[in-house]
Amino acid sequence: MSISQFLRILLMRRHIVIVALLASFLAGIAIVKFIPRQYEATSRVLLEIIRPDPLTGEVMSSSFARAYTKTQIELIKDYRVAGRAVEKLGWLGSAELAAQYRQSGSDKPYRRWLASIVIAGTDARLIDASNILEIVYRGSTPDSSARIANALREAYEEQTVQFKRQDATKNARWFEQQTAALRTQLGQAEARKAEFEKANDILLQEDNIDTDSARLQALASSAPAPPMMSAPMAMQVAGPGPAQMQLAQIDAAIANASRTLGANHPDFLALQRQREVTANAAAQERSIAATNARAASGGGVSTGPSVGAMFNAQRERVLSQRGKLAEAKQLQNDVMVLRAQLNETQIKGAKEEQEAQSVDAGLTLLGSATPPDEAAFPKTVPVMTMAIVLGLGLGILLALLFELLNRRVRGPDDLVIEGVPVIGMMKGAITGAPQPFRIGRMLRLAGPNAGTSGGGQ
Repeated sequence: MSISQFLRILLMRRHIVIVALLASFLAGIAIVKFIPRQYEATSRVLLEIIRPDPLTGEVMSSSFARAYTKTQIELIKDYRVAGRAVEKLGWLGSAELAAQYRQSGSDKPYRRWLASIVIAGTDARLIDASNILEIVYRGSTPDSSARIANALREAYEEQTVQFKRQDATKNARWFEQQTAALRTQLGQAEARKAEFEKANDILLQEDNIDTDSARLQALASSAPAPPMMSAPMAMQVAGPGPAQMQLAQIDAAIANASRTLGANHPDFLALQRQREVTANAAAQERSIAATNARAASGGGVSTGPSVGAMFNAQRERVLSQRGKLAEAKQLQNDVMVLRAQLNETQIKGAKEEQEAQSVDAGLTLLGSATPPDEAAFPKTVPVMTMAIVLGLGLGILLALLFELLNRRVRGPDDLVIEGVPVIGMMKGAITGAPQPFRIGRMLRLAGPNAGTSGGGQ
């Protein structure tokens, strides 16, 4: 179909186009005049998804941020947020709404029925290229729309805080249970270690070295005493040995622990057991030192064991207990691992306890909703423009449809048939042709020899 044919069809079917355009225009006027107006009010919040969490220090990843914002949009339209908004608006005590509820015959609970009204007019959207979330409510009056939008924002903030606190409380209870279980396991591990040390006369220090090995290191670092000693040297030999110095350190640690730890604390009990073993070693050192001192003061040679002999004896003792020492170290490692797990669990549990008391929703409230100046729907200019466009389009489609159902010859182009040549054409006025358009009379002759000259058809 050429443009000229299309225009001739519209010209001849112009009454259909005019009627459709007029009907659509009247429908647009009816929409503007009679459909109740709806007003949109918008409140805004800033989602703090980039700022690290004040307690955990965690930062939300970009992939999770998209899912998070989608979740927040759906949460705003959830019953729990809408139900809180209903309570804030005081609708539960409204006699007018109660009467409407009874007339509706709804089988929903009254609070849920009111929340469904709020949800029906609620929308939320994220402003492009930002973390600002808009909460939109469309209502019948400007003031009510603004009040509901602000109530929704407050309810959303409170519900977000409640969710965070509920999750933190649940996590804190779980960490509390894990802490109790680890404390029990730690007590059992320390008891096994203490029983093994007592049964085998082995005591490991905090650096995982037993007292016998520590004493062996002290003897190895000391120089052997000469066979003859003067009185001043005897006094030096009578001085404190390695075990005695270690005993003094343990006593200082016990005095410090008594001020900070309880009498039944595992660390305090371990220090006491370590002191018992070290005290025995210190007593042996004092006995040997006293014997050497008496021998030196008498002008003779010390009859006690020499440093070399003490070193050899101590080395034999350490070598004989190597297997037991390895087992004791394994028990000590178990205690240290459980103690580290217990400390980490307690730290995490404390963080969850703090978050359970937090009132930070991860949101920053921006501008509150204000009553809109004009209705969001219907707007006169957009509605009338749409009515004219729809009416014109509908009229053109109807004109073409009627033309296809009842074809007419309105010009020479309507008789053009592809592949059929024209032999001749006669033009003349057609009597009774509709005005102001007249077409010529045309005669087309076609046949097997239509393409030959002088066909005599």
